[in-house]
Amino acid sequence: MNYLCLVYGEEQAIQAMDDRHCVAFDEEVRKSGHCIASEALQPVASATTVRVRNGKVSVTDGPFAETKECLAGFYMIEARDLNEAIQIASRIPPAQVGSIEVRPIRPIRETVRSQQKEAAGHGVR
Repeated sequence: MNYLCLVYGEEQAIQAMDDRHCVAFDEEVRKSGHCIASEALQPVASATTVRVRNGKVSVTDGPFAETKECLAGFYMIEARDLNEAIQIASRIPPAQVGSIEVRPIRPIRETVRSQQKEAAGHGVR
């Protein structure tokens, strides 16, 4: 099963971490075969928020809401189950100064394709 590990923390605390620890963990989790993708994000001040309401696009500089903690990066991992995903997430270095949100990936493409194949098999269009 695939999980997204979202790395949150206070921006100053995350920036104060030695990047070498994060790169070492990244190399380790990739070698283990658990890592599908991972990236660090630019500071929250570089964010742009996009909304569409009643067909109109609204673009705002910065994040949606002011919070102490911001999204600093992510790891897309493959794990046997939630327990294994939690074990992997607990080793992500920023967990020591922030938090890691572990969320299962919803296989939306596979679900829709399966439903379409099933409907086609029953003559439904």
